[in-house]
Amino acid sequence: MPVPVQPSCSRCSAPVTRTASEAGGAWSCPDHGPTHVLWRPEAATYDALASHLGRTRDFPTYLPWPLSPGWSISDLAAVTEGDRVRGTLTCVTGTSELDGPVDVLVVTEEPGTGLGARVAGTRHDDPDPGHFQGQPLVRVRLEQKQVPLWSVSTSGSSGEWDRSVVAGEAFGRWLWIVVRPASAVLLLRDDWILRDVAPAGPQLVELPFAGPAPPW
Repeated sequence: MPVPVQPSCSRCSAPVTRTASEAGGAWSCPDHGPTHVLWRPEAATYDALASHLGRTRDFPTYLPWPLSPGWSISDLAAVTEGDRVRGTLTCVTGTSELDGPVDVLVVTEEPGTGLGARVAGTRHDDPDPGHFQGQPLVRVRLEQKQVPLWSVSTSGSSGEWDRSVVAGEAFGRWLWIVVRPASAVLLLRDDWILRDVAPAGPQLVELPFAGPAPPW
């Protein structure tokens, strides 16, 4: 069944209002002006995931696959611009022996969307091209493709030491992974596999869900 969600700004937590004067009814944020719209359910559940996948249609929604025992989906979000989907987010939550409770947030988005930057706590909507230098920090497998991801600095942002951020390009979109606590980024060295769960079908029924969602 459809799950109600409240629209908000993709770049901040402010609610948005529809601008009827714009063709198609654009959305406006009190802080950022005209903006893309974020759709985030109050809680991550199977019904929320089904509603999310219905909203995002052919745009990928990536999850670590398979989920390790004890890990659960704790958050979902999508960004749209009119009828066009611009980005998706998932979060999985679990524990590691060295780090305790861990959140891993995965964002894939079109350039200029701003969701990955919001979650990461960086200043600009897109990663600085200058950070794609030297060896990548990690590589993840995505639809049989090895995707290199470089470390993104969060220096100067609030809570800069509580997370690690890596980003790269995959299939013409930005791929961000934000890991809390920062030390848990070492988990990504274990050949993590990401899968677009939209085509997964009946397998989704068995996915575990838990909350609360992490703040971002």
